[in-house]
Amino acid sequence: MQLPGALGPSVWVASDGRAGNEAQVVALSRAMGEMSRWMQIAHVKGEAHRGQPMRLKPSGLQLLLPPDKWPAPFAALPKDQRDAFKPPYPSVFIGAGRRTAPYTRALKKLSGGETFCVQILDPRIDPTAFDLVVAPEHDGLTGENVITTLGSPSYFAPEDIEEVELHFADMAEEGGFRVAVSLGGDSNTHNMTEAACERLETNFRQLAGKGARLRMTCSRRTPTHARVRFRAMAEDIGARFWESPADGLNPYLANLLFSDAAIVTEDSANMMSDAAYFGLPIHLARLEGRSDKFDRLHQSFIDRGAARWLERDPQVWSYEPIREVDRVADRLVAELAARHEAPDIDGFEGPREIFPDRR
Repeated sequence: MQLPGALGPSVWVASDGRAGNEAQVVALSRAMGEMSRWMQIAHVKGEAHRGQPMRLKPSGLQLLLPPDKWPAPFAALPKDQRDAFKPPYPSVFIGAGRRTAPYTRALKKLSGGETFCVQILDPRIDPTAFDLVVAPEHDGLTGENVITTLGSPSYFAPEDIEEVELHFADMAEEGGFRVAVSLGGDSNTHNMTEAACERLETNFRQLAGKGARLRMTCSRRTPTHARVRFRAMAEDIGARFWESPADGLNPYLANLLFSDAAIVTEDSANMMSDAAYFGLPIHLARLEGRSDKFDRLHQSFIDRGAARWLERDPQVWSYEPIREVDRVADRLVAELAARHEAPDIDGFEGPREIFPDRR
């Protein structure tokens, strides 16, 4: 039997606009689109696919309430975003961040349960309101439809890796002890203060003095004073430094691919998970501040053998790369395939490129 025009399920992904949350919904959707998985669900004929993430910006008094108490979530959105939630609805909706949870729940109701609704991170709403909840172990959330992960579900597509290998081939050829340095910044729980930066700079200069090659990248949260300090230091010690497109192509993935170890500031679960995706020894660099949740996160990576606290001399050890996204994507695809019985197919068009413009 020929299934004309079958492209697989349609997908919408949404975040609250925070880079770390958007990265997680994009990661899961792209992992879902790997050929081996897509072939299992290519018969699902979806409508209204969207190739770019939705960045939901609710405002108003409802934000003062817990997510499960919002009386009219769509009223909190700008008109153009309200209008985006109209039929036909997608086969799959993936949201990340507490402020997207009311919309993930609402879309499940609007679609009459036809849309498979996934929420990443603890939604602070009863998990049974969703088809699947993906929560990090340190959130402490459990349930029959909850899948827990160590850190975030990071993912790097093979084609992205190939592209980076071409653009940054010179980094692969560099000798010496190569260290990827991922700088976070200020958050609800941590601060990259001048004092914290001074300690980090001392560490970095000592490493460079012993022959280490540092490859440094900033995040959106890295404060200006830290960018200025570490750029000047990088020029002084001969380290690679990137903070914006003005510095050329972002070498973040190349740093992870072509380094022997990673230094990651303690404020970012995503950056830890990215380094663990490639099995890099992770050295956690302290900032100012703490929280019980992040203490649990740090300890979980340490217990898995992926991380240690940064001391004077980083060490090299090995462990199995941590790719939690595989478990999550496999579960999502299996549940979606169970909902939609596959017909006998002589051929199909696919798989759909979920985010063709992502770089």
